[in-house]
Amino acid sequence: MRTDCWPCSVPGFVLSLALAVCCSVSCAAPSVHHEARGALGPYSALVEAGELVFVAGRIGATEADFETEVETTLGAVEVELARAGLTLADVVQATCYLSDIGLYERFNAVYAARVPRPWPARAVVGVSGLPAGARVEIVAIARRR
Repeated sequence: MRTDCWPCSVPGFVLSLALAVCCSVSCAAPSVHHEARGALGPYSALVEAGELVFVAGRIGATEADFETEVETTLGAVEVELARAGLTLADVVQATCYLSDIGLYERFNAVYAARVPRPWPARAVVGVSGLPAGARVEIVAIARRR
């Protein structure tokens, strides 16, 4: 890689790449923010930015057994995606938070049965606590086809 001009240098390349990504998402059309009904904090439940759709962390029925909580959490993600005309099949990345990482196998069983293939990229993160006593929270990024 050349270093005698800023677009060819590593910092210049990173800046050029960041500008290209920024412009492809934000210059094409303004972002659309959807209200978070009954939110536990100040955030948008769903943001549409060009072909990408961002779903804020969703929780499910916290008083239910764990498998039902996972099901209802995925259902809450589906409700938000539907606001943008999308489904779980459009999700390209999910971040899943578990208040007890020991529930990982049980979480995977429900997730694998409920989320259509090809599965999105995913991370599962063990955390010390979640809002409203939830045991699972899911954040998703979807892409319009």
